[in-house]
Amino acid sequence: MLKSFVMNDTTKPQVRFFTVTQDDDGQRIDNYLLKTLKGVPKSMIYRLLRKGEIRVNKKRTKPEYKLVAEDVIRVAPIRVSEKQTTVSTQLNVVANLEKQILFEDDRLLVINKPSGMAVHGGSGVNFGVIEALRALRPQATMLELVHRLDRDTSGCLVVAKKRSALRNLHEQLREKKVQKFYHALVKGRWSNKLTRVTEGLKKNDLKSGERIVVVDNINGKESETRYKVLQYYKGATLVRAFPVTGRTHQIRVHCQTKGHPIACDPKYGHPEFDAQMKEQGLSRLFLHAASIEFNHPLTNNRIMVEAPLEPSLQKLLNKLTQEKP
Repeated sequence: MLKSFVMNDTTKPQVRFFTVTQDDDGQRIDNYLLKTLKGVPKSMIYRLLRKGEIRVNKKRTKPEYKLVAEDVIRVAPIRVSEKQTTVSTQLNVVANLEKQILFEDDRLLVINKPSGMAVHGGSGVNFGVIEALRALRPQATMLELVHRLDRDTSGCLVVAKKRSALRNLHEQLREKKVQKFYHALVKGRWSNKLTRVTEGLKKNDLKSGERIVVVDNINGKESETRYKVLQYYKGATLVRAFPVTGRTHQIRVHCQTKGHPIACDPKYGHPEFDAQMKEQGLSRLFLHAASIEFNHPLTNNRIMVEAPLEPSLQKLLNKLTQEKP
């Protein structure tokens, strides 16, 4: 990702030089420094830029400057905290992450994210998938999330290993070239004719600090989810959901508003239905990112990666009584 060398005694703050590689070409310098100077507060980086203590090719620069390959960045002596996020290797979910990798090459990897694990640390969570991967792969020069999944949702999560791959995949997301398919177990019998839900969605922050999403076709953001029935069960339906847009909690709220909340959804669920599913052994939200399709950033070949259901979800389906269409 970057080449660097330092001057002076390593026990003191020292001048640092970074040479921009092709992978970081076009990135804003403030974002580059936030990623590179670990432990340095954002406010300090902007102050150093303003004072000219960070220079590019020996010249002062502004935070919005876009880097060019082979630019040389000089950072004046500052104390940099290199403390890394501590990841408990005693947690089975972290230790088993390596086994959950579904696809990997030198540009990206796709992992089957476990339910209950955040994609990144923050908001009371010490670490997430990305921090755990960085701890498990200390030799990797870059690992960045391409997209996100809710903490309770399992399944396909794409991580970029090169800046160029991250840019490419973000562009594909903007242009809707990435297709993500989810499997959800919902309450009741979903109609075969209900193939599209287009309710507008709006985020609401409660006084408790909890964020929920509500249907609002006037002030909410345009949203669309397409559905297909996969299997009917007694009192429930397994559906495939394809979110055309990518709003927060989109699939969960669209299911709820049509009278078919997802099993064991702590925010938008149905108490009686959830109780029935818990009696059958379900202890998590039944929403799984089953597959993802995109163009490979290097070859442009279309690839699809599938993530199998975790054993607890498959075990539940095996217990339920199937019904005919």
